Amino acid sequence: MKLYLTPRTCALAVDIVAREIGVALEPVWVDVRAKRLKDGSDLHRINPKGQVPALETDDGQFLTETGVIIQYLCDRHGAGHLLPGTLDMERYRVLEWMSFMSSELHKTFTPLFRANTPPAYRVIAIENLQRRFAWLDRVLAARRFLHAQRFTAADAYCFTIVMWAELHAIDLAQWPHLHGYLQRIGARPSVQAALATERDELATPPAA
Repeated sequence: MKLYLTPRTCALAVDIVAREIGVALEPVWVDVRAKRLKDGSDLHRINPKGQVPALETDDGQFLTETGVIIQYLCDRHGAGHLLPGTLDMERYRVLEWMSFMSSELHKTFTPLFRANTPPAYRVIAIENLQRRFAWLDRVLAARRFLHAQRFTAADAYCFTIVMWAELHAIDLAQWPHLHGYLQRIGARPSVQAALATERDELATPPAA
């Protein structure tokens, strides 16, 4: 299977989950701003929404949206430790967290990545993020992971999104429980390997 991805995007969460499961995905790097693959082809032929991640399955189908791709990988490979099975309430608790990451954190970050966002709105977005980080900090004061005292798919997604704070000079050290949690997740071999792959891609000179 192929994973279409761009460094410093939510595609990192998919990569982490795949490595946790032990599934080797072929990375296909995308210039998401230009909507181009390295061979010059149009990203829209893979994902009409022009976004990453996208997963090309063994039978040539394409899946998009981080949460959906993660569910597919976990279900296909029986990774119940990362995402419990259907009709298990524990599954819906993990999905509840993933929905929070998508709607309350990911989308709140989005204006900060756009150059045309008015300065006043950037301040509002950062304030909204800080409130959510403060809430996460209180939750993590009593647990090592988001759910069930073990690493799940939700933790891969949370790490990926919250670490964007560093790109926008938001000091996470002011929330010590959240900061410690990120350090624990960041030390996992799957996360270290996924981040190393991103660093290698960022260090690769663009094609002439």
